[in-house]
Amino acid sequence: METKKLGYTDLNLTRIGLGTWAIGGGNWKYGWGPQDDKESIAAIHRALELGINWIDTAAIYGLGHSEEIVGEAIKGLTHKPIIATKCGRVWDKDGNIYGYLKKDGIRSEVEASLKRLKIDVIDLYQIHWPDPDEDIEEGWGTIADLIREGKIRYAGVCNFSVEQLKRIQPIHPVASLQPPYSILVRDVENELLEYCSKNNIGVIVYSPMQKGLLTGKFTRERVENLPLNDHRRNDPLFQEPKLSVNLELVEKLRSIAQKRGKTVAQLAIAWVLRRPEVTAAIVGARHPHQIEETAVAGDWVLPKEDIAAIDKLLKKYRI
Repeated sequence: METKKLGYTDLNLTRIGLGTWAIGGGNWKYGWGPQDDKESIAAIHRALELGINWIDTAAIYGLGHSEEIVGEAIKGLTHKPIIATKCGRVWDKDGNIYGYLKKDGIRSEVEASLKRLKIDVIDLYQIHWPDPDEDIEEGWGTIADLIREGKIRYAGVCNFSVEQLKRIQPIHPVASLQPPYSILVRDVENELLEYCSKNNIGVIVYSPMQKGLLTGKFTRERVENLPLNDHRRNDPLFQEPKLSVNLELVEKLRSIAQKRGKTVAQLAIAWVLRRPEVTAAIVGARHPHQIEETAVAGDWVLPKEDIAAIDKLLKKYRI
C-alpha cells in the first residue's frame, strides 16, 4: 500500500489508517452501540494483514477501552504498527467527560495510555480538542517535555484552528493536524489545508465516511433503529431535515462509484485523499469485512471527471 511522509517527521503512513473510535464500545457518551471485542481484534489484525501500518486511537474512546483492545491486538507482534493516540479528554467516576490540559493531567494520561497500549513509546501523541482553549500552551509544552524524555516520538493536534496552531508552533513544531473532512464536512478547505502545507504540518483526516453515512449502507429505517447508546442518533446529519438530503446525495454518489466498479465508501475515501495536502485518512472498522472493503481506496486515484461530477452535486445540494 502506498505511503506518504507525515509532515516533517520520519513517519511514513499508509494512505489509510485504522480508526478505533467505534471499538471503544457503547458504554459511554459518544459510543457506537454494542461491540464484540473479538471482532475488534480481528478487524485490527485484518487491517495489518492488508498492509495498513498505523492505528489511530484515543484515551477517551470507550473510556480507555479502545486503547486496551489495541494493546491486546498488537502485543506479541514482531513488527508493531505506528500508534497514534490522544489526550486532553478525561472522565470522572460517573463517566462525565471534560477537557483537561494541565501539566499533571497530560503526564498522567501518557502513563495510562502507555500501560493500556502495552508499549514503551507513543509514535504520535495528539491533543484531542483545544479545550480549555486557555490551557493549550500548557498542554503542548508538557507534551514537548515528554518528547525530550522519550515517552513520545512526535506530537500533533486534532480539531485546532489556524490561530490555535500559530499559538503553539513556537513552543514545539506541530507534526500533524487531525481535522474532520468528508464530502459532507469541508470546512478544512477554507484555510487549514493551505496553512498546514506551508508549515510542513501533516494532515490526517477523520470521518471521511461521515460516521457511516457515506458508505451507501444507511437507510432511514436503519437510522431509526440505531441502538439507544449509539451517539449518531443525536447527530444533526442523521436527523431531518439533513438526513433526507444526505441519503439522496448518497444515491447520486453511488451511480458515480458503480461506473468505476467501486463502492460509495471507497469513493468517499478517495475523494478526501485527492487533496495533495492530505497525508492520510482514518478509516474506522468494527469488523474485518469493513476494512477489507475500504483499505483498497488508499490506492485509488479519483478520476478528474468524477471529482467534477461530485463538485456539481455539492453545488446542487448546497452541502
